[in-house]
Amino acid sequence: MSTERAASLAKRHGLGVLCGLAAGVWLGAAEAPTKLVNTGLSPYAISLCMVAGVFVARWSFPTLMRGTRSVFADLRENRQLLLPAVLAGMLWAVANTLTVFAIRNVGLAIAFPLWNTNSLIGILWGRLLFGELKGASRANILRVLLGTSAIVAAAILLGFSTLHAESAHHERVVGGIAAALGASLLWGTMYIPYRKAYISGMSPLSFVTVFTLGELGTMLTLVLTLDGGFNAPVFHSSSIRGMLFWLFLGGFVWVIGDLFQQYATKFLGIGRGIPLANTNQIWGLAWGVLVFGELAHADPTHKLLAISGSLVMILGAILVSMAVETERESASTEAAIRRECTRYGLDAQKLLASNGDAPPSSTDTSRSLLDYIILALSVGVFVLLGLWAERPQLTMNTAWVVALVIVMGVSVVVGTRALWRYNRFR
Repeated sequence: MSTERAASLAKRHGLGVLCGLAAGVWLGAAEAPTKLVNTGLSPYAISLCMVAGVFVARWSFPTLMRGTRSVFADLRENRQLLLPAVLAGMLWAVANTLTVFAIRNVGLAIAFPLWNTNSLIGILWGRLLFGELKGASRANILRVLLGTSAIVAAAILLGFSTLHAESAHHERVVGGIAAALGASLLWGTMYIPYRKAYISGMSPLSFVTVFTLGELGTMLTLVLTLDGGFNAPVFHSSSIRGMLFWLFLGGFVWVIGDLFQQYATKFLGIGRGIPLANTNQIWGLAWGVLVFGELAHADPTHKLLAISGSLVMILGAILVSMAVETERESASTEAAIRRECTRYGLDAQKLLASNGDAPPSSTDTSRSLLDYIILALSVGVFVLLGLWAERPQLTMNTAWVVALVIVMGVSVVVGTRALWRYNRFR
């Protein structure tokens, strides 16, 4: 491998790792508002309100970073990806609803590692559909296999740690585990459109604007069919008004994490990017245990099982992410790009260049009146909901909340600065 090529791959890998770690910090925090399910709100109401917050944020960030002119131009050039983006949003909406059920039944600290087995599904799809790990070194393959095995073992360990609850709660616990694993399956499959979009040259900031249409449409359908239709409490209950700010905030935080996750997928592929983003497990554990006091009354055995399982899962994700792409493996990625070009009549040289480390030369990031209207409406929505907000009836450790928010702030500043310098958020 030439020195220049090795340096390019190393730079790309390093940025992918940074994005994956930042994704973990924000995705872990995003699930904290779902603790509001313990206040009596239905999982469908929780998920719909979070998705509404996601919708606002998904149009705000692309507008802020690149402008709507650039986003719409990207969408016009990649019309073949619009339907996959909507389907990905639909999968996410159902998976997110399942996570709320899981949190209600088994708690955040237990549910998180179970649905993070989505990395196994992602690795499988990455290998079958996009040739990931094809041509990889034996060391890289070994890291992936050992990491995958560790993730599976950790999920089983954490699952059994909850089954020692009192027999009266077994059905509830089993339902929570099933919901978390169902979310894992859907989220693992959702990464197929992610990867397909990025090897076709679409920016993550453009992809998410269409993605959110599938999310919001699916959640409205679930509420109307499974949660009381137009008489659902989410549309009429006076108690939900004070909770809207926190649920919208959860969706807002999740979007930042997901954008970093999507860039990690773009730069590292599904098999590496998703396990690295799944370090959100350790941040979910931090929010669940340090902020909300989960496991505070558990016996030492249950605490040991939960902590050990979480650590084993993180170790597995790290092993997978350490499998740095080689030149032979990079050639298989280029072959996947060329297949997309042949299938849809795309410019192969342009796509190969967009997957490099040079900033795009013709991106129009100028602002229009529409951009300022979108940003003003987004800010206005959060200000209004903030005025309505009520303090949740939850016990929280304020000192740990402040500490974790500081970590989030540092990660987003470092991550966005690196992405801007690398390719202007392309």
